[in-house]
This record gives sequence, structure tokens and C-alpha cells, in this order.
Amino acid sequence: MLIRREDGAGGKYMTEFLKKHIISRFGDNRLGEISLADMDDSSDFDGYVFTTDSYVVSPPIFKGGSIGSLAVCGTANDLAVMGAKPYAMSLALIIQEGFKVSDFERIMNDVEKWVRKLDVKLITGDTKVVPANVDIIANTSGIGVRNSALDYNISVVKEYREYPYKWVRDCGLREGDAIIVSGCIADHAVAIMLSREFNFDIDVQSDVYPVWLFVREALEVGGITAMKDPTRGGLSNALNELAEKSGVGIYIEEERIPVREEVKGFCEVLGLDPLSMANEGKVVMGVVEDMAEDVLKALHKAGQKDAEIIGYATSEFEEVVVETEIGTKKVLPPPTADPIPRVC
Repeated sequence: MLIRREDGAGGKYMTEFLKKHIISRFGDNRLGEISLADMDDSSDFDGYVFTTDSYVVSPPIFKGGSIGSLAVCGTANDLAVMGAKPYAMSLALIIQEGFKVSDFERIMNDVEKWVRKLDVKLITGDTKVVPANVDIIANTSGIGVRNSALDYNISVVKEYREYPYKWVRDCGLREGDAIIVSGCIADHAVAIMLSREFNFDIDVQSDVYPVWLFVREALEVGGITAMKDPTRGGLSNALNELAEKSGVGIYIEEERIPVREEVKGFCEVLGLDPLSMANEGKVVMGVVEDMAEDVLKALHKAGQKDAEIIGYATSEFEEVVVETEIGTKKVLPPPTADPIPRVC
């Protein structure tokens, strides 16, 4: 039996692979509230959260960013959706011999741009040059810290119900919580495909962006009970993770999901589902119902003009259910794998 590409591509197969081969061995490991088995975006220790991620994207420079943008923003986003302020990072690079110095400089310019924008300190790393068939691989680890916005957010949630967590958790949804997506989905995956010489006359940029820059504004309003950044596996995978871990169903109205018309058309032509495609600058939030409109206004004010309330959590069923644009209802399963390889 051999390891398949799908075993590391997000979605159902990757979850099964991790549980069988890794979580079964180390799942009880914890230094704080969050164990490895919780499979949240980060784990905590001594009042901090910690995460790590590796990036292999083809091509490494694409419309709207590069592997450098992904490495910094992706790791910062895994911290931000826990409610943590990104604080410090490492950067490790594995570079193919013969890689263009000019391309490497472009990638490092993006790294510098975003660590400065986030006010994150890059404090350690490693570099290897190897003969390989992958242009460049980046790994970033990050530490996030508690902050007044996170503490205020949790205090607001506790005005409505018990919330036993110190961080914003995947398992925090409860019946009635509104589901908010912070902007148009599938931009990143489509931008990568366009950078692979697909002959489409559309201009779609990757959405790669550090979500802390607007999540902080939403936390300062309060009432956020759960968050995920819908990267590999897209919106459908994020919603299914939130539902499964929280023990609730999620009801979504398809017509409310923000998708650019050109992205929708691109996906229709190629038979792709934008709901299962990767994003790199979006957040899915669960929000106490009474606070949802205020959080939405905060996101709009913070520049996320396409943010939308797309549904709510429910105890009527356990799955993610979508009401289609023609009024029918269907179960939205988690994707088995990312439909487009090497996008992040």
C-alpha cells in the first residue's frame, strides 16, 4: 500500500490518513487546552498558540502573490482564527538547484511585505538547496499571543451562553449561531489555475491576505464562537469540520455565498465546485445570532465588502445542508481531496 497524493490534499482522505497514522500515536499530546487530536488550526501552551505549515505551490509566483505570501499569511491566518495576534515566525526553505535568483528575490519581497504589515518578527529558519523536481518548498511556524480583542470577544459570548474555551475553537458553534464568510470564495484556486496557462480571458487575483487585519476588528465587536480559514477543501470542508466538531448541523443558502461571476463561470466551464476550492485570505465565522449583524458591519468597515451571513447552525440535522438557488435542498459533504493539486 502506497501513500496517495489525496492523503495530503485536504478533505476526507487526508483526515482519515492523519487519524490512522499520526493522531492514533500522538493524539493525547497537549500542553494546554488544545490537543493534537482536536485538529484545530493551532494548539496552545502557556498562554500562546503555536502552528506550523508547509507550502508547495505550482507555479511559486502567481497572480496576486507567491509562495512567500502564502507562507507568511497562511501561518498567520492559522493563528488569527484562534483569536490570537500573530507574534513571531520561523521560515525554512528547500530550494531546487538552478532556481532563478530573480524569482527568489520576488518571493522574499513578499515575505518581507507581509511580516512588516503584520508586525511579526521572523526570528529563526533554515535553508537547503537540493536537486529535486519541485522549484521551492517553504515551511513556516508561528506563535500567536492573547490580546484584549480576544478576551473581549469571549466575554461577549459568555453574556449569551457558557463558553468554556480560552481561544476561539472549531467546536464552539451552537444552535442558532449565524455563519458568516468574510468574502468571495475560490479566488485563490482559480488564480493558480490561470497562472498555469489556462486560456481564459479573465483577471482573477489570489486572495492571499493576513486575515488578522480584519479579524481583530470583528473580535472587538464580540460574539464570535468559532472560526476557520477555508484553505484546502475550501468552504465545504471548513463548514463540515465546524459542524462535526461542534455536534451541530449547518444550514446554508447558496445564493448568499459570495462568488465572483467570472470565478463562477470559470468553474462551470471546467466542471469545478467553487465551494470545495482553496482560499488564502478568507474566514468562516460562527457568531452569536444577536451579534451577527454587528460583526458583519465591522467586517465591511474593515474592507471586507463582500462579507455575508450565509446561514446558521441548527440541531435539526447533523450535516451541512445547502438550499440551492432554485429552492431544493442537498447535503454538502466534505470533499474527498483538493480538486486542484499544489495550490498551497
